[in-house]
Amino acid sequence: MRDPYAVLGVAKSASEKEIKSAFRKLAKKYHPDANSNDPTAASRFNEANQAYEILGEKDKRAQFDRGEIDADGKPKFQGFAGADPFGAGGPFAGGRSRPGGFEYRSSTKAEDFDADSIFSSLFEGAFGGAGAGAKRASAKGGFSGARSGASKGADITAELTIGLDDIVSNEKVEVAFASGKKLAIRLPMGVEDGQTIRLRGQGQATPAAGGTPGDALITIRIAPHGRFKVEGRDLRCSADVPLRTAVLGGRLEVETLDGRVALNVPAWTNSGKTFRFKGKGLTTKEGGRGDLYVKIEIHLPQGDRELEALMRERSKEPAAG
Repeated sequence: MRDPYAVLGVAKSASEKEIKSAFRKLAKKYHPDANSNDPTAASRFNEANQAYEILGEKDKRAQFDRGEIDADGKPKFQGFAGADPFGAGGPFAGGRSRPGGFEYRSSTKAEDFDADSIFSSLFEGAFGGAGAGAKRASAKGGFSGARSGASKGADITAELTIGLDDIVSNEKVEVAFASGKKLAIRLPMGVEDGQTIRLRGQGQATPAAGGTPGDALITIRIAPHGRFKVEGRDLRCSADVPLRTAVLGGRLEVETLDGRVALNVPAWTNSGKTFRFKGKGLTTKEGGRGDLYVKIEIHLPQGDRELEALMRERSKEPAAG
């Protein structure tokens, strides 16, 4: 990802308030619900959200400013800190010099973070061209002991029960682990029941020097909602409509996850008729929202003597025709 400061359009000296304000403006400008005709809106929205993940947290912002993490929030590979790997006594002494040394940034995909591929890349970058494979092979034994000795800390796991409101709010939720550790996380777009979220490096510390911390694995459970039924990324519910409104038509307020919205009920609306509210469902992985479907149920007024008298009178009338 690009520099988060550049993404949000703020200076490195910007205050927390300025950063939050810049993020809200971009989120509103590029929200997929408001840019259905712009295929790039979703990616820009996600980019702004990711930038705010870094700059919106004081500790992460400080880590980024110090160069400890990259624009994706991943720890930077420090290589051989404090030494010139190509200088005298360095592990690559005698190899071709490369001004500025090298840097490795860990991938966001677990399958890409492979020890052999990392060391292969380092030797290719250090020696390059023909013969690099032979040099890797001869040097591999020299690194094997270091790699096997650098163990990884244990992973920690937890289950997090969330509500439908949490899915669409874009606010952080807190998860607690058995060890007592607590983490505030922002749910990914399109999160589903049973999905496991991996937070790299948030597990237990490594028992040996030179190793890496374990990961935090969070399994998501979505609690049932008293009003809405989930169908994929869409929601369904029912709404009671007074008989008078069903016959004459009128305005009805409907509760959604985003608050109340107005529904204009046409005259002579029957029970079972369903109305669709676009973009009022759950978030999707693409950054949009599903829809909300509201089924009408006519509510008869209890104890309405005038209505009862009218129906009795109507029942005495001969059938038309």
